[in-house]
Amino acid sequence: KAAVQAAVAKTVDGLGGLDVLVNNAGVLVGSPAHSTSEATFDANVNTNTRAPYLMMDACFPLLKQRRGNVVNVSSVTGMQSFANSMAYCVSKAGTDMMTKCAALDFAPDGVRVNSVNPGVVKTELQRRGGMTDEAYAAFLERSKVTHPLGRVAEPDEVAELICFLADNSKAGFITGAIIPIDGGRACLGAR
Repeated sequence: KAAVQAAVAKTVDGLGGLDVLVNNAGVLVGSPAHSTSEATFDANVNTNTRAPYLMMDACFPLLKQRRGNVVNVSSVTGMQSFANSMAYCVSKAGTDMMTKCAALDFAPDGVRVNSVNPGVVKTELQRRGGMTDEAYAAFLERSKVTHPLGRVAEPDEVAELICFLADNSKAGFITGAIIPIDGGRACLGAR
């Protein structure tokens, strides 16, 4: 918590204030429910749920001063279950519920809180989670089937949605929203 508060203070000193918090750090450490270690569970929850909570807690007083907002980057896995990724799904579902609760609690102070929930995006997330280059290439190819639009997202597509939600002049009446940006994947269910 002290490290988070120090980072926020340094940022505010450098920028002169805070208008938007984007919680975009994440890890994906997958394993089946019956063999998920406590360390794997903690790695997912600490990064994907606890860290955004600590950031929102540290930033709320600053966001309140400027009627700022929070955009949490969650995942389609927060909206539905997937095999072999119980801890990750739990962590992202927690982020989604935290988004909704914070939206209600922060609203009287004019601070909006929303979440974007990407499907598969071309990033290093899966490889950082231990996927080999060959497995990642196969995963991207399979994702063309699991996403009705027949492709995966580019990082810029997710960034555009985040920028839209962060802009009070465009999205000023949106709060508590959990917005899938997943090529229709959440509509299919797990396959």
